Amino acid sequence: MDTTQLLKGVLDLAVLAVVADEDGYGYDVVRRLRAAGIEEVGDASVYGTLRRLYSSGALTSYVVPSDEGPHRKYYGINAQGRAMLEAQRKDWQEFAGTMGRLLKTEVVR
Repeated sequence: MDTTQLLKGVLDLAVLAVVADEDGYGYDVVRRLRAAGIEEVGDASVYGTLRRLYSSGALTSYVVPSDEGPHRKYYGINAQGRAMLEAQRKDWQEFAGTMGRLLKTEVVR
């Protein structure tokens, strides 16, 4: 199954969840998403998502100098972003439950 379209629908949620755990710069967020199992995520998609979430007011940003290369722009989640994450987390749980029932694969907790 090509998960590209599925990923587009949940990338905001995934990025918010990663940044909620710890602030990160673009490639760091990509690396953490891949380590979590979202291996097909593209760098450009994550960078674009970070910029869009920042522009919408869900993330803050700050620059950290680096001795090893260019300065890095870190993103952190703020109160608006946490509220967005919580709402999207609830939506995801409801949607996943519905799909699980539809496909008869719902996990019993």
